[in-house]
Parts: sequence; structure tokens; C-alpha cells
Amino acid sequence: MRFLVLGAGLQGFAAALDLARSREVEEVVVADSDGARAARAAERLQGLNAAVRAETIDVTKESRLVERLRGYDVVISAVPYFLNLDLTKAAIQAQVSFCDLGGNTDVVREQEALNDQAEDADITIVPDCGLAPGMANVLAAAGIGRLDRADLVQIRVGGLPLHPKPPLEYMMVFSMHGLLNEYLGRAVALRNGKRTEIETLTEVEELEFPKPVGRCEAFVTLGGTSTMPWTYEGKLATLDYKTVRYPGHAAKMRLFRDLGLLETTPVLLEGASVAPRSLFAAVAEPRLTFPNEPDLVVMRVVVEGVKDGKKKEIVFEMLDRMDTKRGVTAMMRTTAYPTAAAALMIARGEVPFRGVAAMERAIPAEAFLREIAKHELKIEVRERTKPASKGKAPRGRASAKAARAPKRGGRKQPTPARGRSRSKRRSA
Repeated sequence: MRFLVLGAGLQGFAAALDLARSREVEEVVVADSDGARAARAAERLQGLNAAVRAETIDVTKESRLVERLRGYDVVISAVPYFLNLDLTKAAIQAQVSFCDLGGNTDVVREQEALNDQAEDADITIVPDCGLAPGMANVLAAAGIGRLDRADLVQIRVGGLPLHPKPPLEYMMVFSMHGLLNEYLGRAVALRNGKRTEIETLTEVEELEFPKPVGRCEAFVTLGGTSTMPWTYEGKLATLDYKTVRYPGHAAKMRLFRDLGLLETTPVLLEGASVAPRSLFAAVAEPRLTFPNEPDLVVMRVVVEGVKDGKKKEIVFEMLDRMDTKRGVTAMMRTTAYPTAAAALMIARGEVPFRGVAAMERAIPAEAFLREIAKHELKIEVRERTKPASKGKAPRGRASAKAARAPKRGGRKQPTPARGRSRSKRRSA
């Protein structure tokens, strides 16, 4: 199997690492607009099971982009989210399956509009892979599939410092602008089976994780559900995503927001036009960056519903730590490794879906659970029967079939590929 990873930054490097150590993989090509950065990444990956080499590819300027995508089993995009729509179009022309790390639900919806072309090209395109959205979506789908009726899905995820420091008890695990984008605006959730917008930094709740994390808080942020509210609208009563932080974080960020420090409208300051958010990011990011400090990632996905006439709760939980030996942070591991796992499943022919869909619809959930266990990510699964309660059952109903076949505004629906798997066709 041959893979192309576009982007040699933190996530691209981690995805290439995870692929290159697989005995099934023949070659991994790491490409970046900065050829020197691609070369450094490839050099660090020498001596693994797969051959690793570097290429210089600027996806914004490459006139032969379609041609350069051909010949691989799967292409992974670890470049900024706003480039993924054009990359999706190029992958369709190149007839090569494609995964990306996403980052913007509106872009994902535009990618989904290309479903018919991808299906006709007999390829699998999975946007918004990673941690959440990404792996968390698949775990939710797994829980839904184990129940006769699912009523509620709650996703709680956060990147945290192992040794929290004031003033925010937080450390940068990705860009400050990306972080602030998640904290501002209105998130999409399901309430009473319908899509609902909820203000970010609200609905703060307390929760507890195993040591060394302990007590945390979780609050509404943007983007963590990706396409799930559309996938499960009318099928689940409740679906929401909240970001996990150490206690007090949300209140501090609301203070910055309410003071106008996160606004994007420029203000005149000493004769210069300055956007408050840009100034805040420039000043705060260095103070929240702690090189070589280990991080943690916590994830809890709760699915509630009915099985065999009894109320049941299924919990998927993970606490991941930085790989200090390889210098791979917990956020890199939990974002890139699930993406690599999905790409491997596609390349093997284990994903029958053809078209464009996020992970909860495209990737077989139980097979993914078995696969991710091979990628150093340990997910604990707990199931319990809940005591019966009086009153009406929650509205909404979801099943495994619901995840695979949502309505899409009259467009031709994505269908599984017929005949042999992609990997067999490629070798024929």
C-alpha cells in the first residue's frame, strides 16, 4: 500500500509515522510546500517498516496536482481546512481515495455536495477525520449501533496540560486562532430531535476523570459534532459536544470575550488599525506555550437508549498521554492516528462506502474500534443497564442504519461500492 500525506507539520508528521510503522505499508510520501520541512519529517521517519520519502508540493500552486495525487491508495490532507474542498475535487479527478483533518463544518458540507462525483469515481472521501470531530463520531455511531433505540449522545473531549499553570491552566496544543474560533459563535446541537444553535462558552458542567486529570469542567464550543446534527436529526433526542478544560477556564474566556478582546473588527490604537483578537492572540499565545511540557487528551462519549426493552448506557472513555520517546504529543496522537487508521481501512478494502461522508457514516464503527486498538490508543468501553424511570421516553430514534443513510436534500444517496473491494480492483 502507498500513501501520500500532504502537510509536514505536527499532524502530518504523526500520520506519516503511524502509517510508516505498519508492516502492510510499502511507501509513505510526505509532501509540503516547504521542501526542507518535508525532508526533515521524512528523515525522522527513516528506519521504520515502510519506505519514507519527501516531495515538494504546494497545493495552492501545483498545476499538475491531479497527476501528482494519482498512484496512491489513499491521500491524507494535513493542510489548512480551507484547502480541502479543492483537494477533494482533485482527488475525484485523480480517482484516489482521500481523508482530511477538517476543521470547518461549512467546508465539510461543501465537500459532501460532491458525493455523486466521488461515488461515480468509485472512491471514498472522508472529511473531518481526527479526534473530535473524527474518532468521537465513530464511537458515537458504535454506541448507537449496539442499541435498539438511541436517545442521547454526549461527547466530551479536551486537550490539557499534565502540569497546569495559571492564568488559564491551559497550554497551546494547536494555533491560538483555531482555539479562539472554537470559543466564539453558536454551536449546532440536537435538542428534542431538532437542530438547535447554542451559544459557545455556556452550559458549563462539572465532570471527573481518572488521575492524574481529576475534576474538570466542560462547556459548549464550535465544530466538535461536525455533520452529526444533520446525520441524526429526528433520530436522536439529544446530541451535543463540549470541550473539557480544568475548572474556571470558561469563565475567564467569557470575561475576555465580554470585554471585546476577541472581536475581529479593527479598532484605532495609537494611529494603527488593530483587530483586538489578533492582538490578544499575539500577546497570549507565547504565554500559553510551554515547549517540552507533556500534554494529555481526555475523551468521553456517552450513548443512552434502549436495548431489549431496558434502558442502557454505553460509555467510551480514553485518557491519552504524550509519547515523550518519539516527541509526539497526545493531541498529535489522538488526531493523526485515527486518521491513519481510517486510511488503512480504506486501502485494505474494509470500507465499502463510496462517496463523500464524515466518519460516522463512512467508517464501519465496530471494525474501527478493532483497528484503533492497533494504533496505541486505548479506549475503555463500559456498558450498564440503567434503572427504569417513570414518564415518557425521550423523543427521537437512531440506529446503525440511520447513521449510514441520512436524507440529503434530494441528491442521489451515497451507496456502498458494488463488486470487489477497491484494493482488489487496484491490483487487477
